[in-house]
Amino acid sequence: MKKIFSRSWVTLLLFVVISLGPTVAAQEARVSKWPRGITYEIFVESFCDSNGDGIGDIRGMTSKLDYLKELGVEGIWLMPVNPSPSYHKYDVTDYYGIHPDYGTLEDFKIFIKEAHKRNIHVIMDMVLNHSSSQHPWFIDAKNNENSRYRDYYVWTHKDDPQTKAPVKKGFGDSDNSRHWNAVPGSDYLYYSYFGGNMPDLNYDNPRLREEVFKIGRFWLTEIGVDGFRLDAARHIFPEERAIDNHNWWVYFRNEMLKADKDVYIVGEVWAPAPEVAPYMKGIPALFDFDLGFAITRSVNEERGDSLVAGLNRIREFYKTVNPDFIDATFLTNHDQNRIMSAVGNDGNKARMAAALLFTLPGSPYLYYGEELGMMGKKPDPYIREPFLWDKRENDKERAHWILPRYSTDSSLVAERQQEKDPASMLNYYKTFIALRNNSKALTFGEMEPVDLNIHEICSFIRTYEDESLLVIHNLSKTVVDLNLPDSLIGFNKVLFKNKNAGLNNKALQLSPYSTLILKK
Repeated sequence: MKKIFSRSWVTLLLFVVISLGPTVAAQEARVSKWPRGITYEIFVESFCDSNGDGIGDIRGMTSKLDYLKELGVEGIWLMPVNPSPSYHKYDVTDYYGIHPDYGTLEDFKIFIKEAHKRNIHVIMDMVLNHSSSQHPWFIDAKNNENSRYRDYYVWTHKDDPQTKAPVKKGFGDSDNSRHWNAVPGSDYLYYSYFGGNMPDLNYDNPRLREEVFKIGRFWLTEIGVDGFRLDAARHIFPEERAIDNHNWWVYFRNEMLKADKDVYIVGEVWAPAPEVAPYMKGIPALFDFDLGFAITRSVNEERGDSLVAGLNRIREFYKTVNPDFIDATFLTNHDQNRIMSAVGNDGNKARMAAALLFTLPGSPYLYYGEELGMMGKKPDPYIREPFLWDKRENDKERAHWILPRYSTDSSLVAERQQEKDPASMLNYYKTFIALRNNSKALTFGEMEPVDLNIHEICSFIRTYEDESLLVIHNLSKTVVDLNLPDSLIGFNKVLFKNKNAGLNNKALQLSPYSTLILKK
């Protein structure tokens, strides 16, 4: 059988040999399978501009599908693409359309078709907690108390005491009045948890619920998306009606399964684990905010000894609710300071965070540009800055809807230059993604904590079927020497190493910020 090496694999092999010097056992084919594979989050506005208007668009994304395939991702999560008056698009004015700055429905269908050709799945953001205040439903409801859409939203009379009651949907707000919004010329107020321009939808209304099912079926069956990321999933009903929230998502998923038996649904429930767990009955994949924070804290403190134990406790707890849950892991996303900024622009720590993400259990999500080391801090527009494809003088694909503060030509090496550099952040990501994609244990395996009694070390065993791996990370800036305990001496084959990590009988030496993976 002929073996054909693409340009991406040549780059990867050069990276392996020249830069990090890792040893990776060759495998004939990728073993990962989405949604257990890696998903890439894209803010379309900032990703790739195909027509020079300064705004990223769907045709630009389509032109970069080969880049994403070479990176090793198997899924794409698109932040909202529906028409909206805001730059971020989380206030939708048409649930059946595409924002004209991004392109057309036909462009979107072509994008999905081309992604599927490359075995890349596509999920889209569904913003179902609220609509835009400029949505035709709300405009009609606001102007006409007898509107057929009036009960699509939540209303109260201005003299109703509930407008001063404790907050209904929040994170412990003491004043509920800020969530009620006046309508000029009316004695009624409407509820909006996220701001007056985003009125909450009323899920006690069966007609609205059916409309939402219709929207979901449209994107699944007529357009061809593979699933949805559910925004603000814990806020559909008031906080004191958490059980109604849990039951609603079971209902929603069951309806979507009727349209597509393979539909994938991942939800945003930004809360502690005990509050997250009940949602897994209806949303089998949920973002693991706790792990993202824990990884950032561990690499900043250069302490890895407690990371695995904490993750294991949460995973075991989740299994009691849904044994088949999907742990959607990530470092940071579009609502948080980027990981590079969160670790003080320390490239070694950012790489260590990525190494942890790709070797721990879960289904990793990457935020666009993370693989370049993009930086960004709040306010939100500056954590969503344009992707750098090339040096500015050559970069006709770069969006420029915003003047970036953090990821600029002076602070970040662009993708095309990083691609040519075996030691770049981009090639570091490619190496770890390939390692994970080609390992059954790293993709599907369970995790057993290993305590080596060294604060700087994060170590664990990943096992699936006939593959068992001992993963050891040195999170510190110093060399760590240790001896493997007798219980681990069966792990004596080097599957992967970077920098000057090494094994000599039972003795290990790990360079600063290095990873060593041993196989039985």
